[in-house]
Amino acid sequence: MAPTLEATLHLLASGGANAKSLLASCVERICNPAGEGGRVFPHGVSMAARKQAAACDMLREQGVAGPLAGVPLSVKDLFDAQGDVTRAGARVLPEVPASHDALAIGRLRAAGAVFVGRTNMSEFAYSGVGINPHYGTPRNPFDRSAARIPGGSSAGAAVSVTDGMALAAIGSDTGGSCRIPAALCGITGFKPTASRVPLRGTVPLSSSYDSVGCLASTVACCAAIDAVMAGEDLAALKPVPVAGLRLAVPAGLVLEGMTDEVAQTYKRALCRLSAAGALLRDVWFDSWNSLAEIGADGGLVAAEASAWHGDLMAAHAGRYDPRVLSRIRLADGQRAADYLRMLKRRAALCRQADAELTGFDAVVLPTVPIVAPRIADLDDDEAFFKTNRLLLRNPAIANMLDLCSLSVPCHRPGDAPVGLMLFGRHLADRRLLAIGMGVEKVLQQDRR
Repeated sequence: MAPTLEATLHLLASGGANAKSLLASCVERICNPAGEGGRVFPHGVSMAARKQAAACDMLREQGVAGPLAGVPLSVKDLFDAQGDVTRAGARVLPEVPASHDALAIGRLRAAGAVFVGRTNMSEFAYSGVGINPHYGTPRNPFDRSAARIPGGSSAGAAVSVTDGMALAAIGSDTGGSCRIPAALCGITGFKPTASRVPLRGTVPLSSSYDSVGCLASTVACCAAIDAVMAGEDLAALKPVPVAGLRLAVPAGLVLEGMTDEVAQTYKRALCRLSAAGALLRDVWFDSWNSLAEIGADGGLVAAEASAWHGDLMAAHAGRYDPRVLSRIRLADGQRAADYLRMLKRRAALCRQADAELTGFDAVVLPTVPIVAPRIADLDDDEAFFKTNRLLLRNPAIANMLDLCSLSVPCHRPGDAPVGLMLFGRHLADRRLLAIGMGVEKVLQQDRR
């Protein structure tokens, strides 16, 4: 298992390691020709990383280090970091270094984090699969010889954590882009309530659904990173005991299409939680059954992406990933009135969903219904888009209804990674993370 943030900070504080040595370890893995470094960090290690690490060590020696001083993080390639070029996994944006940090990145920098480099991603974050035709596709750490997808869009982010190239990763989540790769790669992924972390300085996909999230080895790691990005105090959360938790177990579409591996692992996870004293209740949420109304012709995502990409597509359509381009162009079938109606309907569904959750502490469901398929099996467009829809189906509910959400691994060692997803109410992020820590503790008994 990858090292935790708590253990790393203790090691730094005790002098057992420093920022330079932690970074050197990450760089060694990135530069290993037998590893995934070239596909995870297609633009190499950040030129400023070594200077950042040296500065962190100097400040720590003087007793003025920030709460994340020396912690190596990877940054998804749609966040501006001063001095770096933001490409968003594409080849159509200008090769101009950013003059300022994205607000979330700036907060992490002020806390002392060391930015190892920029991670590969689905072009413009518009896919849950993680395949990138421009810069290559990082291989899933499970059964690497089979060359399986990492999940997306934060593809390189997940693999940077599993392969020890960073302690944690900063990603975005518009329809599952942190939680999908976390589930498929066997780590933890968190999507906050959208308004929790400011989006300033990020390349947008959908202004309605975009969220700034993170991926790491544990829920506690994600909670700490989230607190810094949200501008909150880095106070340690205590796990909420599972006994007595009221957990909603949704039926219907979210359980369709599950492979036997996922179905068995999901059932085992629910049994573990029940045995630990959780109160599980099967439910149908009316708000969920109405989400198709705001997904026609690509829904809000395609409409908002089309508005942002209009001039770029007109000038450089041939340089886009054709699969991404086709999804943006779904909005061509929408009218302005359609978009406004979807906004209004979405707001009503968000209110309805929040009311439906008042009797529960959290919702639990499979993060995705399948294990990671092979990259080669998705060469065909039909197979690709079918898989993409399956991967996005469950996680996107939280984005559409403006909830917070967490994916934690629930598979046994040696099995294909499977994620258990939790939903929490709007702006109940810290409560959900504390619940997630309790759930994680129960599930780890099986994972041992």
